[in-house]
Amino acid sequence: MHTSDKDIFERLRQGETISPNDSQSGRLREASFATMELVQRMNNSSNPDEIRSLLSQITESEIDASTAVFPPLYINYGKNTKIGKKVFINFGCTFLDLGGITIEDNVQLAPGVKLLSESHPLSSRDRQSLVPKPIHIKRNVWIGAAATILPGVTIGENAIVAAGAVVSRDVPANTIVGGIPAKILKPIE
Repeated sequence: MHTSDKDIFERLRQGETISPNDSQSGRLREASFATMELVQRMNNSSNPDEIRSLLSQITESEIDASTAVFPPLYINYGKNTKIGKKVFINFGCTFLDLGGITIEDNVQLAPGVKLLSESHPLSSRDRQSLVPKPIHIKRNVWIGAAATILPGVTIGENAIVAAGAVVSRDVPANTIVGGIPAKILKPIE
């Protein structure tokens, strides 16, 4: 099977760069608009069960009753987001998940956190292409307000990302990172 014959969403999950001229690129926007309808309904709800139910539809996976989401939550696709148990997602978070986002158990996301698993090439000639790289947030991580996690980053177990940080590299377990770009500030126990 030729690469462009494979499903575009499968190719994204495999980390393939998608050209704007890809024969299936229109499907990305179609999927995003379908997701937006569910996101809008979720963001207009104040019922925790309804919010989890709609998020389950968006992600096409069961959101555990122990997980809490305070809308609004913005998601462009949803089906490449996996959320564990006892996760707390505070107001105003944004997930661009075409590259994949995994949030393990006991993770806390403060208001305004951005998880961005998609980027573009640096070359101006190719800049309209989409480059997916998964984000993995391991157990018991706390991400502070307005922090941004960039494509391809893994945040190690028990780590803390300081408010306002921009994380462009993997974060070791049991550390605090902060700044732009984020750097290790200190180890934690």
